[in-house]
Amino acid sequence: MSSTSTQVVISKRMGIYEPFQQVSMWGDNFKVENSLNSGPSSIFMVNPSTENKSEYIPHESSGPSGDDQETNKDVSKVLRRLAQNREAARKSRLRKKAYVQQLETSRLKLMQLELEIEKAKKQGMFMSSALDASYIGSSGTVNPGIASFEMEYGLWVEQQHRQNAELRNAMQSQVSDVQLHLLVESGLNHYSNLFRMKADAAKADVFYLISGVWKASVERLHLWIGGSRPSQLLNIIVPQLDPLSDQQLASFNKLRLSSQQAEDALSQGLEKLQQSLVLNIAADPLDIGNFGFHMAAAMEKIEALEGFVNQADHLRQQTLQHMSRILTTQQAAQGLLAMGEYFHRLRALSSLWAARPSSDPAFQT
Repeated sequence: MSSTSTQVVISKRMGIYEPFQQVSMWGDNFKVENSLNSGPSSIFMVNPSTENKSEYIPHESSGPSGDDQETNKDVSKVLRRLAQNREAARKSRLRKKAYVQQLETSRLKLMQLELEIEKAKKQGMFMSSALDASYIGSSGTVNPGIASFEMEYGLWVEQQHRQNAELRNAMQSQVSDVQLHLLVESGLNHYSNLFRMKADAAKADVFYLISGVWKASVERLHLWIGGSRPSQLLNIIVPQLDPLSDQQLASFNKLRLSSQQAEDALSQGLEKLQQSLVLNIAADPLDIGNFGFHMAAAMEKIEALEGFVNQADHLRQQTLQHMSRILTTQQAAQGLLAMGEYFHRLRALSSLWAARPSSDPAFQT
């Protein structure tokens, strides 16, 4: 009997015909026919002495052994442990993220608290000057809107000093354009904050804002509707810039011309409003019946002054923004620094003027 038939017989006796048949098929697939035909292979050889020990074979083919079951249990435990570890790591990351966010929120609250404390200190410093200012009402109380503006404007001036120093150091250190651009944007936003504060002050007392008592004495020399003329600012800035291209010069001339035209229009409108206000106030004193009407009309014209202040500040803001678009980042930084230094020198000159020795012989030693 050939080795193949012997295998079939033994397989039938032992009840494991199909597994061996499958092994034969695997052998065919891997082209091992020659080795099977040439003689019994070591894989398929059956020891006759084990023929009667068939009781061990059915256990191997009947199902997984106890070792396999233990292995499966161990694998399941490892997989569960890995899943638990991943979930614990995920929760840990979420807790860490929440903790970091809480720290950041606490830091911002602390900064805000420090700013409020600083404002409170400044308010105490400016309160004495506020009591002597013209915005004290007939009842002897201080206008809270103007008092708040005095405090905020003092902080604004200090912040402008710091920004000027930062711009100067950045230009001397030749920082990157990205860093310089951030400083320029911060400077423009700083002036936007001033215009916002002035709008609130105009609602509280527009005459206080137009009078310029909140500015240094020398600054009031060129006062125009609660501030400086935009065209004048351009005349101050342009000579301090690096050489401009022909296109930049043309854009600046166009910007200066449009600013002057808008200034003239606002000035003419304000003049007409003032003339109309005078007519209302100087109405016929014998016309008692229309007194209330004239006063109501005058009040409306006074309220219209707030709009002129806001339009003038809007023109200043638009001029600064258009200027920054015309210039390069380096030139825009130079322009903001030149303008900041100009106002700083006006305030310094005002302090020197106020501290000058008096010409009155009574004060001379």
